[in-house]
Amino acid sequence: MVAKKPRVVIVGAGMAGITAAHRLHTASSGDHFDLCIVEASHRTGGRILTSEFAGDRIEMGATWIHGIRGSPIHALASDIGALAHDPCPWERMDGLPSDPITVAEGGTLIDPSLVVAPITSLYRRLMDSARAGDAPVDPKRPGVGQFLRHGLQEYRASRTGGGGGGGSRSTDWNLEELEEAVFTMHEFTERTCTSADDLEELNLAAEGEYRDYPGDHITIAQGYSRIVQHLASALPRGMIRFGRLLQRIEWRSGSDDNGGDDGCRDGGPVRLYFEGEHSAMVADHVIVTVSLGVLKAGLGKPGEESSGVAFSPALPVFKREAIERVGFGVVNKLFMEMDAAEGWGRFPFLQMAFAREEEDRRRVAEIPRWIRKTASICPIYDGSRVLQAWFAGKEALELEALPDEEVIRSIHLTLHAFLPTRAAGKVDRRCNGVGAAPTYPRRISRVKRSGWGKDPLFLGSYSYVAVGSSGDDLDLMAEPLPHRGRGGEPDDRDVVSPPPALQILFAGEATHRTHYSTTHGAYLSGIREANRLLQHYRYTSAAL
Repeated sequence: MVAKKPRVVIVGAGMAGITAAHRLHTASSGDHFDLCIVEASHRTGGRILTSEFAGDRIEMGATWIHGIRGSPIHALASDIGALAHDPCPWERMDGLPSDPITVAEGGTLIDPSLVVAPITSLYRRLMDSARAGDAPVDPKRPGVGQFLRHGLQEYRASRTGGGGGGGSRSTDWNLEELEEAVFTMHEFTERTCTSADDLEELNLAAEGEYRDYPGDHITIAQGYSRIVQHLASALPRGMIRFGRLLQRIEWRSGSDDNGGDDGCRDGGPVRLYFEGEHSAMVADHVIVTVSLGVLKAGLGKPGEESSGVAFSPALPVFKREAIERVGFGVVNKLFMEMDAAEGWGRFPFLQMAFAREEEDRRRVAEIPRWIRKTASICPIYDGSRVLQAWFAGKEALELEALPDEEVIRSIHLTLHAFLPTRAAGKVDRRCNGVGAAPTYPRRISRVKRSGWGKDPLFLGSYSYVAVGSSGDDLDLMAEPLPHRGRGGEPDDRDVVSPPPALQILFAGEATHRTHYSTTHGAYLSGIREANRLLQHYRYTSAAL
């Protein structure tokens, strides 16, 4: 009699899900498991989505390999030739943008040596301290935002002469005002790096646990989607079932038998139910790789209908609380094609220092609020006619809701405010400005943007450790079910007949303690959960 293969259903064909399937399939030559991936959309990749715009290759989601030394993503991209130069130019093919011009609202070019460089250096020192775990945490205000603001205050207090140096005209900026605007500009960039809408809600103590790999940060010449496509190509045809939107997972907790069901179903103890007419599936093990946003939506609120994945019985308290505490934000990218009628003039790496207060006399009223927390606009590589800006939090959500015409109009107003067509006279040197910004092409013909926040399959972009959470919560996110006696939940020893082990496993970037928010974190989590099953069945296959 042939032994029945354990049935494993993987929910989601993003990086974590595809990696887990690839590992389980290749480690056993397809012999050990009955594998299936269910994917709600009609493509692989999840939050990885390579596209094209105005003749350039762009990334709508994941963009960077965060360090090349030791990164499994870099190693994989190199092995499959995805880093080889391609005839199609690609986003950030020349690396991180450099040589910025920093302009204050209204068109004042800020002195790079007297203002921009010192404030940029200060900001980097503060964040380096936070990520090294050296930053003192204020127990009353334990967020990164408070730490950064305190650092700016100390910097100003330590400066000899302390002064702000006021300008002689009502439109002038003084030194402290420019420093404030440049520092705030860097904070806006931090919002897109972390996905935290408010840096006061970003846990300072946890910053010391986050890790990038050493070496350069680079993009992938042939597109990030190439990585997922390569992994998926090794799977048998038909293993990925598209268009399957999961609504509910039933499982055996040991303390609740699902309304009298003893869990001895044909095929395994877990049952999955989908939207529409798709039949339910039964499995021995389910690897859940949906986004943290979908898990949060699945928790719902008392009296409200859930829009995410529901669990029956409900997830244990430790798991629900971890899902609630870990932060999950929205980050979107806006791509803008310059109008060809303006020629091919080189657009700069424009850093924008906005006036902070609404009553500020320098504030250009026509610029909408949703643009005012955007740090920069720059070509996706030097000389490209495609420009890019990043948005986070409420502003990212607002961007998703606007029609293209309104987005283009707002960008035109912003560019006119920062890159005036006429050179104004030199400003007072006491303001540490060096005159009006030079003229550049400023007309946009069309736009393309991501929309991760309102997409029901994601409901956000990536995770961060919020105030009130910790790295321990990321570990709890990764804890499989049924739980094994940690966090105050019943131990198997309390149950007469312990439920089957490893019914529900969790993978995805929000389940990795040190590499959360990254594609390599998702990759490593998929490997981790696949190995958990291989070890459970005492398979000792070679590494992926």
